[in-house]
Amino acid sequence: MAHLRSRRRLALAVPVALSLTASLGFLPAAAQAAPRAESASQAAAADTYAYLVNTKTDPYTIKSVKAAIKAAGGSVVVSYDRIGVIVVHSTDLDFAKKIRKVRGVQSAGASRTSPVQAAGTTDEGAVQYLSKAESAKVAKGATAGEEPLEADQWDLRAIGADKAAAIDPGSKKVTVAVIDVGVDDTHPDIAPNFSPSQSANCVSGKADTTYGSWRPVDADHYHGTHVAGEIAAARNGIGVAGVAPGVKVAGITVAQPDANQLFFPESVVCAFVFAADHGVEITNNSYYVDPWQYNCMDDPDQRAIVDAVNRAQLYAQHKGTLNVAAAGNSNDDLDSDALVDASSPDDSTPVNRTVDPHECFDVPTQLPGVVTVSATGVKGAKSYYSSYGYGVVDVAAPGGDKYQIPDTPSKNGRILSTLPNNQYGYLQGTSMATPHVAAVAALLKSTHPWATPTQLQALLKAQAVNPGCPTDPYDGNGDGVVDATCVGGKRVNGFYGFGIVSALRAVK
Repeated sequence: MAHLRSRRRLALAVPVALSLTASLGFLPAAAQAAPRAESASQAAAADTYAYLVNTKTDPYTIKSVKAAIKAAGGSVVVSYDRIGVIVVHSTDLDFAKKIRKVRGVQSAGASRTSPVQAAGTTDEGAVQYLSKAESAKVAKGATAGEEPLEADQWDLRAIGADKAAAIDPGSKKVTVAVIDVGVDDTHPDIAPNFSPSQSANCVSGKADTTYGSWRPVDADHYHGTHVAGEIAAARNGIGVAGVAPGVKVAGITVAQPDANQLFFPESVVCAFVFAADHGVEITNNSYYVDPWQYNCMDDPDQRAIVDAVNRAQLYAQHKGTLNVAAAGNSNDDLDSDALVDASSPDDSTPVNRTVDPHECFDVPTQLPGVVTVSATGVKGAKSYYSSYGYGVVDVAAPGGDKYQIPDTPSKNGRILSTLPNNQYGYLQGTSMATPHVAAVAALLKSTHPWATPTQLQALLKAQAVNPGCPTDPYDGNGDGVVDATCVGGKRVNGFYGFGIVSALRAVK
């Protein structure tokens, strides 16, 4: 499966030199970046590869670069002129090397290490479907005024979302776009709040707004529907409730339609630009961009990926969109000097490499201005899988933890939400924590409609409740081994950032 936020995700500060249109020439070089793998099959002349070409944004430069692309044997798939990002296909494996020499090109590289096929998230473990018998059992625990399955939603109570809904469920003028594997808008808990006009399919790198194009291709592409329900499942007497049941939710599909569900950078660039141009206030990003878990700046291909996605997400911020992303499920200290990446590139043959997360970036999580989210369980402790890091994590939220058992009908410590085909089920991961934060941000935006993305991020941090670092050594799975070390104090620390978000405080 791709890199969904039930998977690993890192978020560290990117150097200030990463600006919307500036060259990346002043960024620090990262040691030990893996070279692009090229198998015999990949080198076949008939294979088509995808490339990102990043240029200055003046019309003359873009026009001349497009001409150079054609001369170098490339074809333009789509050009985002306002941010200077051009998506290109070419059968020439030396295309990037040639185009980097063209005047006005600031960075260029392959967006993947495998050929383009016809047609990354962060969950920890497989989905657990809720059967009809289990649904009936949970429903018996519901009290007056609750949704039928709300008794099992310990996460709502943990951040006061149940009480917040009675005060302010959120505004229909606020939309959260779920950039993911697709959203099943026909689900009865999602349909009342779904926004088709702000939804699309960006898999090709170019937005397809055909009605229904945003829906998952099959039931195995369930991640986005689960996330959407966590954010805005309606309080309509059916199933579950979302943290912000009064706001709108949109779906922007970026995952490849096959079983691997990879999130390639040109798809994510398309998603950020589409969201910004269609008035989306908040995006939820529970994934990392494939094929590299970390993109090292001394590799020209990976450098181009960071540049392109950063231009797109900064464009969204400048248009008023707050981007929220998951920290990942590796239980990694994202403020450490070295991490082992054994999963990249995930679209061909992975190689073991040691990277410095201060110089090799998880995208989009580590990009400037993106809100980075860690996960907690029902006890308020960091989830055993959640990555962390002082100065990296901004806020925390319930993401589920199978070792922290709630006093609910199911005794399930994971997060219950919607699934395709009118089903419900449990997932855990920083993928599940992120939509809680996106939803609280939507409540804040509803209350403060003129707040900018920077102001919204400040409000998120201000209303969060920080439990501080644990006094005892952290043993997330209870095996007697210290699994992580929390650095920082009561105001801000590596486990929770500025604290666990509170829906109740957000509406007050």
